[in-house]
Amino acid sequence: MTVYTIGFTQKPAEKFFGLLKANKVKRLLDVRLNNISQLAGFAKKNDLAFFLDRLCDSEYIHLPGLAPEKSDLNAYKKGEMTWERYEDIYLNLMSKRGIETELTPSLLEDGCLLCSEHLPHHCHRRLVTEYLNEYWGTKLDVVHLV
Repeated sequence: MTVYTIGFTQKPAEKFFGLLKANKVKRLLDVRLNNISQLAGFAKKNDLAFFLDRLCDSEYIHLPGLAPEKSDLNAYKKGEMTWERYEDIYLNLMSKRGIETELTPSLLEDGCLLCSEHLPHHCHRRLVTEYLNEYWGTKLDVVHLV
């Protein structure tokens, strides 16, 4: 089963939607904490839903249960917490929330997890896929669109 991830920063809209369309993404799964920020440009929730429908024949789904806690994200971004500490806190949060029972593989199949980070290395969208691979006992084929 293939699941994609993508960050919207450092991508013009043409590249962003082009990647989604070229990979036949069926649904964009927004795992951001804040999906209405004016800083998000074309990636605000209502705009995304419109563009995905019109340009990619895809749907938009917001999954706030996969977003990190604001205080933890802010502490990491301000350099008050290492990536390793942030990762540990976020993995524990996913376990506490029981995301492996809230999500289904069919929701993720040909879906794409969206966050703001350009690369997946230090982003929670990558952690979600790794966590689910471990708990579901299945192999998600993860493709990071950059």
